[in-house]
Amino acid sequence: MTRLVISRLPSGTIIDVPVHVFRSREPGPTVLLMAGMHGDEVNGVETVRRLIQQDLLWPLRGTIIAIPLLNIYGFLNFSREVPDGKDVNRSFPGNPRGSLASRVAHRFMREIMPLVDYGIDFHTGGASRSNHPQVRCLLDHEPSAALARTFAAPFTLHAKLRRGSLREAAFGLGKSIIVYETGESLRFDEAGIELAVAGTYRVLHHLGMVAEARPATQPSIECWRGRWLRARFAGLFRSQVRKGDYIEQGQVYGIITDPYGEMAVRLESPVSGYVVGLNHMPVVNQGDALLHIGLTEPAPGPTEDAGAPAPAV
Repeated sequence: MTRLVISRLPSGTIIDVPVHVFRSREPGPTVLLMAGMHGDEVNGVETVRRLIQQDLLWPLRGTIIAIPLLNIYGFLNFSREVPDGKDVNRSFPGNPRGSLASRVAHRFMREIMPLVDYGIDFHTGGASRSNHPQVRCLLDHEPSAALARTFAAPFTLHAKLRRGSLREAAFGLGKSIIVYETGESLRFDEAGIELAVAGTYRVLHHLGMVAEARPATQPSIECWRGRWLRARFAGLFRSQVRKGDYIEQGQVYGIITDPYGEMAVRLESPVSGYVVGLNHMPVVNQGDALLHIGLTEPAPGPTEDAGAPAPAV
């Protein structure tokens, strides 16, 4: 294990990030497994920790770089961001004289990214929004799509590159990074973690780095665009669907009531698709994202970013 030195806390305590390196004598690709870009997204942290703790990352060839927790600041403060309020995953490729988030991104790009050929970046749904296990990638970019299909999460979402994201920075260097999302922040999603471990091993097996991997039980459902259904009224939201469900256009997916028993509004879906994200917050304001619907048909024009209306990777 080595350490990526980031900075110091105001108290003078050095902040450095543990980096686990597993190297074979046989040449091969270098794969990055990273979590904790957002400090409150614990499912990815547990996934990478579990792979390390269970001694699952010694490759037959090539090298595996495992970083269970990049944003130590956010982790300590139960926060998505670093203390300056900025998002590390909107700060790539970074700047050595920029904000704290930008410095973290710069150090990563200088010390780690030049070594990487492929990567899996583990994330979790933000705030009160919970994601059904899913991979996000460029489905029209074959190297990324091949990794995603091998991972075989229940859903694969076509997600355009976000400015300042790790995926965008890696893509510019000719490296393929896919993103795995499951659950919601600050809560473990055990089923999603188990899927993450199995999917990671399938990718490593695909790259010839491990001898065997558990096959997927079913192919991933590919969603070429997504749409968030938002609250038209403020009040108390009760969902009538679950993550992973397929809902039809016109189907009632929830109810919004006021706190006083005077109003109740049935919510009908304007589209047919799969529920890939769900808001668990009962108190909602007008415009709050309630349901993320994955649509399997490409749009006639440019595809919509599957995560655009809400924090995404």
